[in-house]
Amino acid sequence: MIKLPGGRNEERAGRVAGTRQPYLRVVPPAPADTQLEDHAGARRLLNVIVGSLGIILTLPLWIVIAILVKVTSRGPIFHTQVRVGLDNRNSNAGPNDPRRKQDLGGKPFTIYKFRTMHMAAEQQTGPVWATKNDPRVTKIGRVLRQYRLDELPQLLNVLKGEMNVVGPRPERPTIFAQLREAIPDYKLRQRARPGITGLAQVRQQYDSCLEDVERKVEFDLEYVRSQGFWQDLKIMLETIPVILLRKGGW
Repeated sequence: MIKLPGGRNEERAGRVAGTRQPYLRVVPPAPADTQLEDHAGARRLLNVIVGSLGIILTLPLWIVIAILVKVTSRGPIFHTQVRVGLDNRNSNAGPNDPRRKQDLGGKPFTIYKFRTMHMAAEQQTGPVWATKNDPRVTKIGRVLRQYRLDELPQLLNVLKGEMNVVGPRPERPTIFAQLREAIPDYKLRQRARPGITGLAQVRQQYDSCLEDVERKVEFDLEYVRSQGFWQDLKIMLETIPVILLRKGGW
């Protein structure tokens, strides 16, 4: 089992088994005919423009970061992981469906990041939830995370159409599976394409306990319901001071 924030695995398992009623207050899902992205053409154009300009303007920074990552710790410059992406199906496997174990909850894709952890950081611990002062993080990696610079390569995911600049943060399949079982309506996050930043990232700090995760889900579901061109543009602008002031939580 993935070690989730605050060491709350037993509590989380109890919820899945039905020994405790979930208390998460969620935003009601949008009607079926509005769950898919609105203004798809304009939003896609916005993402392509922002993604392209972002890469062009920050390319010198990419080179500096790549050199620093390479000379300060052993291992590759980039880190890749499989994440769960957009789910635009009309339905998926329910809790009692035998296909549930094979249903990832969305289309998997490979996410790109600058490496911020020591090599083989999870060999002893296994997959665990990242924390604000994670001991597995390198010195340069800590700086990159503070200013979200490790996320820059995800602009490539945006250009490939796997992510948007704005949307719920994508999770690894193992963590996604646990959260889907533990948090009501968690899977509804996948009705929006995952993003580099999002409403949850500009409104809340790092996850430190189960309640923080649930609160982020509330923000994600609020975004899913209200997503649109102007909402995306607003969150992009709100992200700038969050990054500069090293606030928010990814």
